[in-house]
Amino acid sequence: MNRRYPYYTIIHFAFLLFFSFNAFSATLKGQIKDAKTGEPLVGATVLIKNTKLGSSAGLDGSFQIKNIPSGNYELQVSYITYQTSLVKVSIDKEEVTVTISLEENAQQTLNEVVVTGSADKTTENIARQIERNSNQLMNIVSGKAIEISPDLTVANLIQRVSGVSIERNSNGDGQYAILRGMDKRYNYTLVNGIKIPSPDNKYRYVPLDIFPSELLGRLEITKTLTPDLEGDAVGGVVNMVMKDAPNQLEIRANLASGYNELFVERGFTSFDRSQIRNRSPYELNGNTYNATPADFPKATTQTKSPLPNLVGGLSIGNRFLQNRLSVIVAASYQNTYRGSNSSFFSSTVYDTEKTSRITSLAERKFSDQQQRLGLHAKVDYRLSAKSKLQWYNAYMNLTNVQLRDTKSTEFSSGGYDPVKGNAGLSYSARSRMTQQQILNSTLQGSHSLLEKLKMNWSAVYSLATSRTPDNTTVSILGKRENFVETKTYASQSSRRWEHNSDQDYAGYLNFTYTTALQGNSLEISAGGLYRNKHRDNFYNNYQLQPANVFTLYGKDFVSNADINWTVSNPRGSVASALTYNASEKVAAEYAMAKLQLKKLQVIGGLRVEHTNQGYEMLFPLGELRPSGNQTYTDLLPSINLKYGLTATQFLRASYFRSLNRPGFFEIVPGKIVNEEFQERGNPDLKRALADNFDLRYEVFPNPSDQVMLGVFYKYLKDPIEYALSVDATRGQDVFYSPGNYGNATNYGLELDVIKYFQKVGIKANYTYTHSSITTQKIIRERDTNGNLFNKNVQQTRPLYGQAAHVGNLTLLYKDTQNGWDVQLAASYTGERINTVSQFLDNDLWQEAFIQMDASVEKSFKNKWVIFAKANNLLDTPLRVIIKNTNPVNKDVYQDATSGTGTLIRQDFYKRSFVIGLRFKL
Repeated sequence: MNRRYPYYTIIHFAFLLFFSFNAFSATLKGQIKDAKTGEPLVGATVLIKNTKLGSSAGLDGSFQIKNIPSGNYELQVSYITYQTSLVKVSIDKEEVTVTISLEENAQQTLNEVVVTGSADKTTENIARQIERNSNQLMNIVSGKAIEISPDLTVANLIQRVSGVSIERNSNGDGQYAILRGMDKRYNYTLVNGIKIPSPDNKYRYVPLDIFPSELLGRLEITKTLTPDLEGDAVGGVVNMVMKDAPNQLEIRANLASGYNELFVERGFTSFDRSQIRNRSPYELNGNTYNATPADFPKATTQTKSPLPNLVGGLSIGNRFLQNRLSVIVAASYQNTYRGSNSSFFSSTVYDTEKTSRITSLAERKFSDQQQRLGLHAKVDYRLSAKSKLQWYNAYMNLTNVQLRDTKSTEFSSGGYDPVKGNAGLSYSARSRMTQQQILNSTLQGSHSLLEKLKMNWSAVYSLATSRTPDNTTVSILGKRENFVETKTYASQSSRRWEHNSDQDYAGYLNFTYTTALQGNSLEISAGGLYRNKHRDNFYNNYQLQPANVFTLYGKDFVSNADINWTVSNPRGSVASALTYNASEKVAAEYAMAKLQLKKLQVIGGLRVEHTNQGYEMLFPLGELRPSGNQTYTDLLPSINLKYGLTATQFLRASYFRSLNRPGFFEIVPGKIVNEEFQERGNPDLKRALADNFDLRYEVFPNPSDQVMLGVFYKYLKDPIEYALSVDATRGQDVFYSPGNYGNATNYGLELDVIKYFQKVGIKANYTYTHSSITTQKIIRERDTNGNLFNKNVQQTRPLYGQAAHVGNLTLLYKDTQNGWDVQLAASYTGERINTVSQFLDNDLWQEAFIQMDASVEKSFKNKWVIFAKANNLLDTPLRVIIKNTNPVNKDVYQDATSGTGTLIRQDFYKRSFVIGLRFKL
């Protein structure tokens, strides 16, 4: 026993030493929040005075400091725009937990005006607070989330929101938003709560890719309407709230560069923009002028590696006159090179076949240079404690310079022989510059007229324009013999000019009276708006033919610039349906009441909208209705209920009626010829009306986290859908035109979850949508005499653009102490109808699409930030198919048949990368 005793003593001493060390080394945990709102203060610092120990608050406001010896300490807690706090704490056990509340900076008094310093209103927690307190169902992307997101434009950013998918342009960027499975036509766009016009030459919807995301303070998506909101939204409302002035002088700047890997694999083809003539010969010289080849300069092209992308921004804001006056000016500029490699198969249904045959393949290479400029200025002046004026101005410009090279292979011609490698070919090059602009100027005032009566007003001028001057296409015939491709003869060329403008004058006036009803708060509102809109469209097209149709390509000329042309129509084709004027006058009035009971909030009322929409064809072209008007009045009731189950749980229910007006060109009866189809308007097209029902359960366990689970149902009367159909009054011509197709339903479920841990966060949402509409389709049959005829049948399908499944998953990592922000974001959009066919079971479907993006930031204590963004990491192609196969297609072109149907279109965009610096003073 004595010989074992020393070992026992050593073990015993070791245990005593271990437990003694733990007894005097503890962990301090806690949370830092706003004393007034309870909002976690992400990034607040905690230091133990007279030590080197400290930490910073994570995404949920929590912090943790380890290995603190026992004793009494004083914590120094600080956060920008908050008063530094000293907190005493005793470390007398292994784990100590504290909650620390910080007060905002003291109030500053100026005569009768009391201005309170406020914390950063672009935070995630403020966004959750607005969602929680809003009158409508709302989802918000905060300014902080926008800053660290991988997205440079609002169109790409909006896909992160629950229930939202996007429609992409030819280079893969987002362009339009689809809300709750409702096509882009069923929502409208606001800037700071004011509706803006669209630069599109036919429709109302606004292209969101014109807006740089860095100018936004937050992005709001409203999914239900109250009577004080305009009533022409079935899917929802997109509201871009622009940056506001900070509490003190603040200067922000960023500069970045990057590249698209598409142009590592191939060159970027561009043309000489200096040769573009902004006005057509018709506009320059009058309607009796006969154009000559000299009026059409020959633009040269070149293919080389593009310059790196350039992205930059600057904002300056401050408050003056003892906080009476606030000013912010911001600018954003992006010069990016994008593109795609695209395969497009043309198809048709032959004879009595029920499936489509592939007739040709167009292999397209797009090269796009996009120059995006955004300017934003806001001034507000507080006249007194009861009155404030605000003047907001915004200018957005997107110039897209595109060259599209196309090689087409004909499969339906008699010379096609895949075994021998023979085929008829054609080549075309299209050079196009499109410039879209949106200008908005809004003067607003808010005034307390009496103790309980308030008034606010807005005077608005908006202008949206689009110009596509000298859109040039040159076509060359060619052939393939024994697998050797050659160009043979010049075919034709077209030179097209298009421009349009949409000008709005609008006025808003609202009154709010606050009183009490049996001890409960009652708010009564009334007001209205008047908008006068004028739109003009111009179109002119010249056709050119080679001076000698037998001139050989490669012998008599070696490039498109060498071809000598003659003008087939010297006065152009200005007599087009696209040369028209349109007008619209909308007057609206509403009355609304908001009653707040102990646990129940009730908002209800009625909105009345009067519409007078008209058109005038400047060249009637023999149409029986060269001008026309649609005048109607709509009663739009709504009710929104919000019931507080607990202090952090709410149940919302709502009903509202809304409408969808026809687009401006949609009621013009003339015909236009597009590249793949003919299009015409429908003067008998009616507005669509919708009854909308929503139910949502909300949980806000803390100011930064949330869980939302909701269901919705929409019943549409006379929904507007596009389809290819035969116009019996014009022979067998097939037109792509809008129509009212009976009634439709659209219902679904939404789940939205946001959860933050100390350094890790997760944002996830999923939307299931099911819609149904029954429309007329065609099948071809032969009668007993063998004559071919069309038979009409009914088919039920989803609404155009509606995907059954849409989801987002974003993983966040934030290490405030070391200055790291990392984000990995994935967006999924299920299959949806891309184009509605006239034939049964031959609609074009876009296959499911998943996009993964990432961003990373490293901030330094000297206020510099280095950041990187990456898009389309999976290099996901966009694919469009017909959900059937025809055995003939395998003999024609093997790649046209996929496992799920017949391939119609496939676009590859490749990955894009940006790296840059940001500075904040």
